[in-house]
Amino acid sequence: MLKKIDHIGIAVRSIAEARKFYEDGLGLRCERIEEVASQQVRTAFFTLGETHIELLEPMSPESPIAVFLDKRGEGIHHIAYLSDDLEQQLQQVREQGCRLINETPVAGAGNKKIAFVHPKSTHGVLTELCEPEK
Repeated sequence: MLKKIDHIGIAVRSIAEARKFYEDGLGLRCERIEEVASQQVRTAFFTLGETHIELLEPMSPESPIAVFLDKRGEGIHHIAYLSDDLEQQLQQVREQGCRLINETPVAGAGNKKIAFVHPKSTHGVLTELCEPEK
């Protein structure tokens, strides 16, 4: 079952540069910067209420974020929904005929298991499902 919107992922070319807007312009505080080797991405997290803003910077030219930036430029990359049972949630979207990018969960930032649903199955929005590691 989904619990809430966990975070909004925003693709940026440089966390250091983008961070200025979120800290100085919006008054948010960067809580942590983390590298996620499995996704070839560096992330920076900001909290606003119960939702996080996740800046995503590619760590290599082959990173999915680098490909996204080349095609679309900086901007919203995905919306992540927190689930209390990621495996069940994946089964539910699979049964609805959704195309999964990740058939099984992979390691994500913030000590979470994650899986992506292809935007062609979600009306154009890359959707991440996530669950804290137990």
